[in-house]
This record gives sequence, C-alpha cells and structure tokens, in this order.
Amino acid sequence: MLSRWLDDSFSPLVKKNITLLTAARLTTNACYRFTPPFVAIIAKGFDISLSEIGIALTISELSGLLSPFIGKLVDYLSRRAAMLAGLLGIGLGALLAGVSPNIYIFTIGVTLISITKNFFDLGMSGWISDHVPYEKRGRYIGITEISWALGLLIGVSLMGVITALSSWRAGFIAGVFGTVISLLFIASRIKAEEHEVSSRVADDGVRLSGRGWLVVATMFATMCASQCIFITFGAWLDDEFGFGAIGIAAVGFSFGVVELYASITSASKTDTWGKEKSIAIGCLIMVPGGLALWLVSQNLVLGLIALLVYILGFEFAVVSMLPLATHLVPKRPGSGLGLVIGAGTLGRSVMSLVATRAYESSNGIALPSLIGAASAGVATLLIYSYHRRGGLVHE
Repeated sequence: MLSRWLDDSFSPLVKKNITLLTAARLTTNACYRFTPPFVAIIAKGFDISLSEIGIALTISELSGLLSPFIGKLVDYLSRRAAMLAGLLGIGLGALLAGVSPNIYIFTIGVTLISITKNFFDLGMSGWISDHVPYEKRGRYIGITEISWALGLLIGVSLMGVITALSSWRAGFIAGVFGTVISLLFIASRIKAEEHEVSSRVADDGVRLSGRGWLVVATMFATMCASQCIFITFGAWLDDEFGFGAIGIAAVGFSFGVVELYASITSASKTDTWGKEKSIAIGCLIMVPGGLALWLVSQNLVLGLIALLVYILGFEFAVVSMLPLATHLVPKRPGSGLGLVIGAGTLGRSVMSLVATRAYESSNGIALPSLIGAASAGVATLLIYSYHRRGGLVHE
C-alpha cells in the first residue's frame, strides 16, 4: 500500500517491504509509547507518586546508554536477526509490565522494551541503509516514520480504550499480541543477507567525525524537550481538567494526527530542503509552542493548541534527523544511528526525573513546558552550529 508513494527509482525489494516494515514498527512504537500518557493512571495502580514512577521511567530510558554498543552489535548481525530479536524482547517486556505485581517488575518490563526496541530500530534502519541511497533515504525513512505517529494514533489510542474498558495491564497485553503478529510477518518476509556481515566487518576503524557529535547532542536536547511534555501532559489533563483514560487517549489520538502530518511533510520535503535545515526548522517550531503552553496551561483549548504546535515541531525535527544519523558513519549505519538514539534515550531519561519533579513542585505543566522550550532552543543552536561547520559532506 505505501509503495505507491515511491517512484520507480526505488528498487522492487524496498517497495515491496515498506508497508511491512512500517506496520511492524507501529506495534513496537505503541508498546514503547504507551506508558507516558498513562503514567498517572499506572502510578495510581501501584499506589505511588508521579515522581516515583518517574524514577522507574528514568531507569528505563537510561538503558539508552547501551544504544552505541547495540549499534555496533547490529552491524555484525544480519538485519533480519536484529529485527526479530527486537520484536521478541519488546513482546516479553510488555508481558512483564502487564503482569507486574509491583513497580520493580514493571520497571524491568519497560526497560526491556526500551533496550530491545533499539535492536529492531537499528536493524530496520540498517536494512534501509543497505538498500536505499542516501539522497533518497529521507523520503523512505519519512514514510516508515509515520509508524511513530500511527503508534500513538492507532496503537496507543487502542491500548487506551482497552485501559478504559479493563485496565492498563490489559493495554500492555494487547501490545504483546501485536508484536507476536509482527514477528511472524518479519520472519517470513525479510530474508537474511549474509554478505552484509562480511562487508561491515571489513570497515572496522571507521569512526564518527568531530562535528558529528553536534548531531548527537542535538538529539539529546530534542528528546529532553519532548519528554518534558510527553511524560506530564497526561497528569496535567487529569489534574487540571479531570480527564480519564478515554480523554487522555483522545488527546493522544490528536497528537498522532499532527505527528502523521509532520512525518508525511518530512518525507516530501526533507531531501529537498536539506536534512540539517529541516531539523532546525522543527526544533525552532517547538520553542514558541513550549512558551505558549507555559503561559496558557490553565486554559484547555489554548493549552492543547500549544501542545499540538510543540508536537508538530518535534516530530518534523526527529524524522528529518534519522536519515542524517544513518549516514554519520557512512559504512557503519548502526554505529552512527546507535549513538544518536542513545543520546536521545539519555535525554528522555534525564527529563523523566526532572519533568515529573518539576510538575509536582510547580503543581502543573507550566514549568516543564518552560524547560522544554529552553531545551528545544539549545537543539536549534546545536544543529545550526553543525551546519555552519560544514554539515554532512556526503550529502
């Protein structure tokens, strides 16, 4: 179905598998993104505070420090093996979280989801890097990245409805079924390509360039900005306006619509505008969104509008950053992307703790919004500095 968005310059193999890869990643994103919007409901289920469950999510996100090492490992595996390992681990993590008797087992479950999602994402991105030229990669990755939006729009919304009808535990179990189905399809459709491993082993010694670390830092700051909002907006809607699971799921659905638009726009514009400029535009859009939410957080309509602007900028920036990340270390895409993803998850881990405590200390989302706007501003300056220093010479 999604192959219709690709012209004949793309190989039949990549056109054939784009829908499958996007659908599989939708299920992984749904499992990964389910917790933050419902963090207040899950905290009540364990009879703990928001900041206490924030510690659990901080531990989960700290697993992102393993991403650079996972990236190197993925570069020595077949892409198929990496994706299957990721799906298996995500399913087990969702199962653990769903049946967890206490916050400690829950933390292990969501941490396993976070770790093994790196295997799937890096394996999938490596497969794309193997088969899609860099100059066309923005379009292909932009299309597959609608899975991030659809993971929220369809996956988390469905899991939210199940939560409202039953419990948040049932929401996680629904995610388990989704990953099992995806695993079966990937196993049957994606074939291992043995030549991948030997060609990548020969590239040992290739390293990230000095200015490439600015891209890594940009992802860190961008994810810091996003987590300030993603981990607190559910609590804000619940505390300030009395939203329950259905209401939070409905807002999450609207986020998904905005993210979908941003992903589609990135797919069509990023290769034309340039990856670095597109990232800067997205980060810059987040700044007024965060400042507006800081000012109008007590008004539901204006607050939601500010939130949607913020989400729009974030999604456009991140989707535009991924094709750049896959080429930071051109002959070892897993290594470069692993560093960028690791920086992003580290940013989320830092802000999981900071944002929840900021929310509780200020009795609302205003302070987290201000911190998020500042983080987005830093991200804009970092990617601008990277561009001024020459950017990616391979572009």
